[in-house]
Amino acid sequence: MSDTGAMLAEDAALAADLVRRAGALAARIRGEGLAVERKTSGSDVVTQADTAAERLVLETLARERPHDAVVGEEGASRPGTSGRTWVIDPVDGTYNFSRGSDWWCSAIALSGADDVLVGAVHHPASSRTWVGGPDLASTCDGAPLQPLPDTPRDARCATTYLHPTFYGTEVGDAFARGLGRVGTLRMLGSGTMDAMAIACGQWDVLFQHSVADWDRLPGAAIIRGAGGSSVRVPAAGVVWTVSGAPAAVGDVRDALLEG
Repeated sequence: MSDTGAMLAEDAALAADLVRRAGALAARIRGEGLAVERKTSGSDVVTQADTAAERLVLETLARERPHDAVVGEEGASRPGTSGRTWVIDPVDGTYNFSRGSDWWCSAIALSGADDVLVGAVHHPASSRTWVGGPDLASTCDGAPLQPLPDTPRDARCATTYLHPTFYGTEVGDAFARGLGRVGTLRMLGSGTMDAMAIACGQWDVLFQHSVADWDRLPGAAIIRGAGGSSVRVPAAGVVWTVSGAPAAVGDVRDALLEG
C-alpha cells in the first residue's frame, strides 16, 4: 500500500471511530432527557447532545490530527495548516432526534484542497457504520457495498426535502421538475441517513438545495465510494446537491437545468 493509501486508511479508521463515539454519546444523552433550542425555525433545532458530541470530536481531532482544520455544524471551528478539513455533523436529523425518531446519525467528512477524501456515518439505532470515499471503496460494518441499482425512471425513489416556504416559488418549480424524473419520493428528515439508504441500494437519488458541507460531504463521499455520483447544480437562484445512482443523478440534474 502506498503512503497515500495508508494515510487514507488511517483517516477512515479514525473517522469511523469518531462517529461511533459521537453517536453513542448523543444516544445516551437523549435517553437522559433533552433540552431543545430553536435556531432559525421550528424545525431547525439544536440540543445539548449535538454540542456535546461535536465537542468530543473536536477534542479528539485536536490530539489525533492537530494540523488539520475543523468545521462543525454547531459552531466548532479550528484553523489548520495541512490543507485538510474535517467537517462534523454530530447529529444529522436533529428534529427527528428530538422527537424520538431513530432516523438520525452522526457523520463526518475529511476534505482535501480539491475534493472530499473520506466520509463516515454511524446510525446508533442499528449500530451500523459506513465508511468510504472517491478513492476508498465504501463499506458498511466492513462489508463492501454492492453496486448501486440502475432503477427504471418510473420506479425510482427520490429522497429529498423542500421547506414549505419554497412551494409556489421558482425554487419550488425546479423541485417539481426534479420529481418528474422519478417515480416516488420520501421525505425522512436526515439527508445523510437518506444518502446511506441510497448507498445501500434502497433508494436511488437525493436532491436538495442550499445544502451545507456537513450535510452534503459525508453522504456524497460514501455514495461515490459505492460507484455513485454527486454533483452540485445551480438552478432557480440556488445550488442543488444531487447524489445517487449515476443515471438518476443525470436525469434530475438535467431537469433542474431546464428552467
